[in-house]
Amino acid sequence: MKAVVVGTGFGCLTHVPALRDAGFEVAALVGRNPERTAARAERFDVPVATTSLAEAMAIDGVVAVSVVTPPEAHCDIALEAIAAGKHVVCEKPFAGNVDEARRMLAAAEDAGIVHALGCEFRYATGNELLRRVVQRGDIGEPRVGIFLLEVPLIADHAAEVPDWWEDRGVGGGWLGAYGSHVVDQVRLTIGEFAGVSASLPVASGRPMTAEDTFTVHFRTTNGAEGVLHSSAGVRGLAGLTRVSGTKGTAWVEGDVVHVATAAGESVVEVPPDLVLAPPTPLPVDLMKTAYDWMHSTGIDREPYARLFTAFRRRIAAETPAAVAPIDVAPFPTFADGVAGMVVLDAIRQADRDSNWVAC
Repeated sequence: MKAVVVGTGFGCLTHVPALRDAGFEVAALVGRNPERTAARAERFDVPVATTSLAEAMAIDGVVAVSVVTPPEAHCDIALEAIAAGKHVVCEKPFAGNVDEARRMLAAAEDAGIVHALGCEFRYATGNELLRRVVQRGDIGEPRVGIFLLEVPLIADHAAEVPDWWEDRGVGGGWLGAYGSHVVDQVRLTIGEFAGVSASLPVASGRPMTAEDTFTVHFRTTNGAEGVLHSSAGVRGLAGLTRVSGTKGTAWVEGDVVHVATAAGESVVEVPPDLVLAPPTPLPVDLMKTAYDWMHSTGIDREPYARLFTAFRRRIAAETPAAVAPIDVAPFPTFADGVAGMVVLDAIRQADRDSNWVAC
């Protein structure tokens, strides 16, 4: 089963090897710059390098396209692939706005293709185990969630990132780059968003129009509330993922999930299906920007391999009786992309209006 990867950065560093791990043959690499695309294709043993998606999709046996470009390009590329009858995986943030997201979902559903959103951390051990703990009622009804991460990714003004990443007008910023993962985690673990208030500052003081920090107060439709806070522009490291309910609290330290109830505190055993292979570090010579270094440990590869495996099995219409269970975690689709974009757009509106915004 052959796939095409559109994007020569994260697309090569993570999507190409993870697709191969999942049983795909990567037939072509599509990029904007012919020289860079050819060099990256050679480096990652991809047989065809091209600037034409149509040319790549015309290769015999290609059934899937992985979209790994800046977010403002996602909609046009996904629609072209869908129109050609290809199954599509699209990176997050899913689109430039919710209107584009809905067009992509409608096209995918009309075409009857398999569509997936690049929320690979649904397949990360700690995230998925926390979701299972909360959803099976170990802490009762969820009431409060705290999702905190501070990293000094661009605290140094000399730290280089792709141009689009600093430009709010083309979907850049820390909210889309990282916040989209957290929004997805809240939706799966606690419940759907009902409304938000938010602030999107540039804590580092860098000359950028997109935020490097977000602070969001949210409420969910099932009565929980909480705070999402993260910054890529402050010194030092801090992290906390914690959900409290009517019977107890669960929190994550690395991939270890703890639960505290009236009976005491315990560590939740990791089930065999959530044991991941150790990360494969990426080639050091290809780590050019702070954005590259963010992924340098290779922690995305194994979760993405699991996402791509579920994607491939759906394309092949394999049955659970013939293979290992395909749903280690809930499979992310374009519908999740739309739901996430509704929340991201609401957060941006709440920041602009300094007001509470319903989702």
